[in-house]
Amino acid sequence: MTELPPDIGHDRPGVVVSSLGFLLVVAALVIIWVARLTVPREMYVSELGATGEPTAGWFRAALLLIVAGGSLIAFVGRRIRTIAPLLGAWAPAVSLWIGCGFFLVASEVTCTQGCPLPYGPTFTWQDFTHTSAAVLAFAAACWAMLQTSFALGHVALRRFSLACGIAVGVIAGGGGILSLARFGTNVGSVLELLATTIALGWLAVFGLAVGRQSATKNIEELVGEPHELMDLVFVPVDPPHPGLGLDGNEVTVLLPHDERAFGT
Repeated sequence: MTELPPDIGHDRPGVVVSSLGFLLVVAALVIIWVARLTVPREMYVSELGATGEPTAGWFRAALLLIVAGGSLIAFVGRRIRTIAPLLGAWAPAVSLWIGCGFFLVASEVTCTQGCPLPYGPTFTWQDFTHTSAAVLAFAAACWAMLQTSFALGHVALRRFSLACGIAVGVIAGGGGILSLARFGTNVGSVLELLATTIALGWLAVFGLAVGRQSATKNIEELVGEPHELMDLVFVPVDPPHPGLGLDGNEVTVLLPHDERAFGT
């Protein structure tokens, strides 16, 4: 009797797709940080893409990389399910795709210079559209984190997702409150950048995790079912073949474990 190794049934295309998604998300995070460091004044992340900003093109590229990378990661992890009644209404992958859709809108409709809040005398439909899309994208990402924190199996990923979901919600919420109050912009902008970093970091780690197992060939591994105990059985082959076994006349086969086999 032996335990089925976790690498049996890996889907190489799934690993390639998730790895590509991981690289795209990491590249987006690097672009956002580099762009932010080139600006000497305090600003919220969305201001990097504001009309007229020298970093606008890079910011749009970063959002598009997030859309592409997040979509690929969601595709590979589309079979992960959540056990919590409310959170399990749909898969975490659906939440990621929804978030990617809103990020796509935010990339195409950026805010105006200074990214003023879309209410009062500074209201514009452009700022309203961008701000709403960005907020909903973050909300969808947080929902995906919470869903994953109650997914079957993957204990380490569940704990990591719960910590990231709470952190992003609290930090982004704090930055949003400061922004609405038009107070402490220097603190609020740092909080938003930190929340963005945690969210993209979670997405990258999630991509690596779902890439380890195939969503189409190894569903049990992906959703966290325990490794099945297997029996190692030698099956005779006639006529012998030089590529099989030691003498070319037997092949090793893994079969579901049967406790009764030891008593027969």
